[in-house]
Amino acid sequence: MAYQDFQMDNQWLPFTPNRHFRKDPRVFVAASGMHFTTHDDRQVLDGISSLWCVGAGHNRRPINEAIKAQLDTLDYATAFSVSNDKAFRAAEMIAHMAPGDLNKVLFCNSGSEAADTALKVALAYHRARGEGHRNLFIGRERGYHGVGFGGMSVGGIPANRKVFGTALLPRVDHMRFIHDPVNHAFIHNAEPEWKEDILAELENRILPLHDPSNVAAVIVEPISGSAGWYLPPKGYLQRLRQICDKHGILLIFDEVITGFGRMGTPFAADYYGVVPDMLNFAKCVTNGVIPLGGVICRDFLYDALMNGPEHVTEFFHGYTYSGHPVACAAAIATLDLFAQENLFERAGQMGQVLGDAMHAAFKGLPNVVGIRSLGLAGAVELASIPGSPGKRAYDIFLDCYHHGVLVRNAGENLVLCPPYIVEKSHIDQLVGTLADAIRRHA
Repeated sequence: MAYQDFQMDNQWLPFTPNRHFRKDPRVFVAASGMHFTTHDDRQVLDGISSLWCVGAGHNRRPINEAIKAQLDTLDYATAFSVSNDKAFRAAEMIAHMAPGDLNKVLFCNSGSEAADTALKVALAYHRARGEGHRNLFIGRERGYHGVGFGGMSVGGIPANRKVFGTALLPRVDHMRFIHDPVNHAFIHNAEPEWKEDILAELENRILPLHDPSNVAAVIVEPISGSAGWYLPPKGYLQRLRQICDKHGILLIFDEVITGFGRMGTPFAADYYGVVPDMLNFAKCVTNGVIPLGGVICRDFLYDALMNGPEHVTEFFHGYTYSGHPVACAAAIATLDLFAQENLFERAGQMGQVLGDAMHAAFKGLPNVVGIRSLGLAGAVELASIPGSPGKRAYDIFLDCYHHGVLVRNAGENLVLCPPYIVEKSHIDQLVGTLADAIRRHA
């Protein structure tokens, strides 16, 4: 099917250079395992789990069959004042996987909604405790927490602040970014070790500036995924937990990218041995097949809100599709499949293979200024073309696509994060194709 057969006048593509896309359409019409089929009948290797989502690979029959069976049984039911059996089962499975006493699951539909939900939980919790003055949030530079106004506010993406800054939440501050491009340009399967205390600014400047008693929560991605797979310094998350505990501040981990196996563990919280007060999830929970997200909360958050008359809603929040039965059926089947095939363990094993291959292939190539790998993901960072930031990475993304490999360009980074079913031959193809493209665009 030629691209001319697609009427492209109506869809406004998200996070895409639309004008250029019309000149060079990239349309998928089928997928199976590790590969997409394009509109012009080519095979493209999925090197990014289709935006971090497809951990178990494409077109997995157990997930598809669970969805079909659910559609024939209960297609949809409201989540307000009633519920459905699959939502309870999915919540039980997710809570069982989560560390510590993260036992209460609030369902939504995406990572963006999860971020806004977590911020609202934080405000409601402090208000219920008589500390409604705790209404300031702290995020991190270059952090990404979705596209809702709450998530954009605590996020640190400059493009969001440039266009939407006048409507962002006013009571927000940001910690410095976690990457040292001089001393930690090349990191493989390790935590960067800093000589300075990168969190000293939080404790010695940001918190005193606002007074810690006014801060509701700190929100971070354990690993800065959307910015380009930037790794936290050794001990960073543990120290952040200590600072929050010291001042009565809630700690939120945004694990939309790292959750459900990417690190070889259920969550990055497990990998780093830190239990946050809330953990946001989405993407891999349904293998990307149907939208589902949520926030896992520690017991004390839920308990604090369970007051007042029993007929009154305790937390005035929810979505039409919270705990959608078909999405929850997909989640149940996905989590079962992850367990049956030991895919989290496999992700950890193949992450070493991916990292080894990336550092061997990319180091020393023209314009390569950094390589970072940990878990089943890695990024190669490139020098900018003067006056055209991001163009080199975008051109290399296009080059790889036309040579049968899907990679992700994020600023000056090219990111690889394949499904957990990836084989060494796939990694060789991913890395080899990307290395060749970097050479061609030197």
